[in-house]
Amino acid sequence: MIKKIIIKGVLLLVLISDLGQIFAQESEAVWRYQTGGRVYSSPVIINEKVIVGSGDSCLYAFDKADGKVLWKFKTEGAVHSSPAVNDSNVYFSSTDGTLYAVDLNTGLLRWNFVSNGEKAKDIWDYYLCSPKLAKGLVFWGSADSSLYAVEQTTGILKWKFMAEDIIHATPEIDGDTLYIGDFNGNLYALNINEGKLIWTFRTVGDRYFPKGEIQKGVTVDHNTIYFGSRDYNIYAVNKLTGRGVWNIKEGSWVISTPTIHKKMIFYGTSDTHEFVCLDKVVGKKLWTVALPMRVYGSAVVINDLVYFGCFDGILRGVDVNTGVIKHEFQTNGHRENYSKVFGIDGKFKSGFELYGKDYLESERLIHTLGAILSTPAADNNMIYFGSSDGGVYAAKVITK
Repeated sequence: MIKKIIIKGVLLLVLISDLGQIFAQESEAVWRYQTGGRVYSSPVIINEKVIVGSGDSCLYAFDKADGKVLWKFKTEGAVHSSPAVNDSNVYFSSTDGTLYAVDLNTGLLRWNFVSNGEKAKDIWDYYLCSPKLAKGLVFWGSADSSLYAVEQTTGILKWKFMAEDIIHATPEIDGDTLYIGDFNGNLYALNINEGKLIWTFRTVGDRYFPKGEIQKGVTVDHNTIYFGSRDYNIYAVNKLTGRGVWNIKEGSWVISTPTIHKKMIFYGTSDTHEFVCLDKVVGKKLWTVALPMRVYGSAVVINDLVYFGCFDGILRGVDVNTGVIKHEFQTNGHRENYSKVFGIDGKFKSGFELYGKDYLESERLIHTLGAILSTPAADNNMIYFGSSDGGVYAAKVITK
């Protein structure tokens, strides 16, 4: 059953067994670094470094053990992409419309490549396209509707592909094929050597969101591609033919890139406030977790717990087989600002509306909770993620 506990004015919901044992363990940060902006970027771990971007326009490299800043690189816009790393360079983009390559060890600029400009579709268009690396090339999309392939060592353009709308989704590469979605609801399969189109899949669309925008990313598993859309659907598509395998219509946007584990697929929803586990073969729901807010970031599986962040500022670890919450971590923003959005009953407080006349202020208040749009990264018994309270966090994970 669910028990409500109030500590220092903050309502905690914990699962209690019939014998009174608390299942949801809580933990504190091992370290936390306060950046100057919201952190939507997902950390990348390379050797002893944690590399992540911030809305304060900087890319940071931290010592993963203690959070010491090893270097930072400043751009002219918010760094809301996640970095890609090889043995020598880190690649990332900024809202200044530029793709950057900086030295992995020093943070010094190697080169930059400028697109025809960035823009956001709306206030919920939080992410930028995160670059992917393969065959000596960097593949990166932009709001100018272009997917670029540039040389990793020089930044020289090799080819580009023109989509039909904004590309903020992250490409996925499987062999010689790249898969990328755009804001016109197209999923493209391209040959990575010359950018030639292999096939296009179009999302169904919805009465209110007819384009069926693909906002974040896709996952390839064996012969199937999985992704969500703003048309409320999650899709499974044959990677060879571009034909649909199955789709399920949720009650809201599916922004988070699906995570595959064994025969299961995990993803979060937007306004239906759920975290979902499906059978990946047939698309049947196995379990769901009801949440107070949206999930946009993707999940990571550690020790048979699936960890994901929520807009309420809590990172949760859930049993992959049962959906029972086993572990919770609260951001500073959640601890300090919970009462600005939620009442003591765990529901939105009186007068708070997600999409009322003052929806911009509502969205601002949500981010004061330390919303977690970042996808966590795991290393040994540690997990790293960013938050809208500006923090980059390192916390211990638990065993199942």
